[in-house]
Amino acid sequence: MFILSNLIGAVAEILNLVLTIFYWLIIIRALISWVNPDPYNSIVQFLHKVTEPVLAPIRKFLPFQYNIGIDLSPIIVFFLIIFVKRFL
Repeated sequence: MFILSNLIGAVAEILNLVLTIFYWLIIIRALISWVNPDPYNSIVQFLHKVTEPVLAPIRKFLPFQYNIGIDLSPIIVFFLIIFVKRFL
């Protein structure tokens, strides 16, 4: 039983670290989107490739996004990450 509890604790710590890194990647992407980034820059491409698979499905469920001109999907992902981190 001791080994199983250590395994679950280790998995939770790794998941916490991954979620924290992903949280910061989304913040960096949001900040970079305020300026006009070079789309051929390797850092911008990396941020786009890593965060877009999570942000794109959320954008599908936000019908008013294009009316107001603000992308609210990073905020929703922030709330989901915070929820998952608190839950685990």
